[in-house]
Amino acid sequence: MRKEMRAMPGRGSQTYTKRDVAKYVAETTGENLRTVVQWVDHVIDGLRGIMMSAKPELRIEIRDFGVFEVKRTRSKPKARNPKSGEVIYVPARRKTHFKPSKVLRKFLAQPLEPLDQSNPGRPDLPGK
Repeated sequence: MRKEMRAMPGRGSQTYTKRDVAKYVAETTGENLRTVVQWVDHVIDGLRGIMMSAKPELRIEIRDFGVFEVKRTRSKPKARNPKSGEVIYVPARRKTHFKPSKVLRKFLAQPLEPLDQSNPGRPDLPGK
């Protein structure tokens, strides 16, 4: 697979676009890229439409991937504007939340670098 990753400014992380996801699916399934792009668009549009229909909360569960939720926030009658110090009212609203599946969470919990075996409790110290 040809990797077309974009680094985010100042972060060094990789950004994948919807088109990158479609290319990956097309290459792994052997399907036509045009067809896959349309299906990826339909899936994303469907998820967006379902999330926007939340009255006021909902949950979309995708097995072995995770759960998308639309949650309600509480109003804040005495919030403070940090710039001016003025007390303001912030109304209740909705926010999104993603909770990864056990499979994804287990993968992400793995250490990025192997620990130094001479000091398993302190990876920041050199071995003796």
